[in-house]
Amino acid sequence: MFRQQAKPRGGVAKISSVGEKLFVTGRVRYARLAQLVEQPVYTGKVGGSSPSARTMSSKDFLPFALQLARDSGGIMKQNFILGMKKEWKADHSSLTETDMAIHRLVEASIKRDFPDHGILSEEGESYQGDAEYIWVCDPVDGTHNFSHGIPTATFMLSLVHNGEPILGVIYDPFMDRLFHAEKGKGAFMNDKPIHVSSSSECKRTVIGIGKTTGVVGLYPIMEHLRSKEVRIISGLSIGYMGALVAAGEFAATLFGGRDPHDTVAIQILVEEAGGKATNLFGKKSERYDGNVDGQLASNGILHEELLKIISDHGKK
Repeated sequence: MFRQQAKPRGGVAKISSVGEKLFVTGRVRYARLAQLVEQPVYTGKVGGSSPSARTMSSKDFLPFALQLARDSGGIMKQNFILGMKKEWKADHSSLTETDMAIHRLVEASIKRDFPDHGILSEEGESYQGDAEYIWVCDPVDGTHNFSHGIPTATFMLSLVHNGEPILGVIYDPFMDRLFHAEKGKGAFMNDKPIHVSSSSECKRTVIGIGKTTGVVGLYPIMEHLRSKEVRIISGLSIGYMGALVAAGEFAATLFGGRDPHDTVAIQILVEEAGGKATNLFGKKSERYDGNVDGQLASNGILHEELLKIISDHGKK
């Protein structure tokens, strides 16, 4: 796969097949993918070494996730070029070398530092799906945009304990916005506290839409919201928009799909920022390491109004 390379211009990267070299032209550095996934990712502290799996504990979850997000974001930025080679999956979504490089990095890092944890990634099969702790990952959320030169993709990673989200990270490497939340500890962007908006009516708010078909058809809902003077934004990474709900810029996001890797990080981030997140029918999922019935993530104030709009106008 991916052996046809983009023509380099100036300092752009050219990407070859999985397992081969990831070159960056016009720069000094390059690395083999195999070396990327074998090298330590989590260092514990600057200049330190990766602690062994036996010494890793729950207090290491967040530093591990944040470092992995930054390393994954670095791969995204390094490989962000025009004319990117891509393939199309069975669900008509795009797949790039970068998706697979990050997936392998995440998988190798978790297996090394938390070998008894499970992994649920968009680009790979579930690993230890019955584990007490499961990492849920979307290596490049918004691959379509990413692969067409639009810098609105994000890295998404969550940790679920017995089906319940306890940690979520969303990283926008292009603007260097690193969002994170731990259960009961609040939500942050670049270590500064964030909070959802205080909007009490839909009028003149911004609402993001992702995956318009699936659990509920969202097109009629979008039209109704526009009639209420809501500014609708769609076609971006759902993680990108969900993080902006937590930061108070968007009033809500609606997601019509079923994949947990698109929703879990948003779930905990928005809730810890003071908002509310449910499925499209207003219910909490019993578990967040399996399929979900879409997602409504909001500032909380508008949640019930939006649920009624979904019920009245959504296409079943």
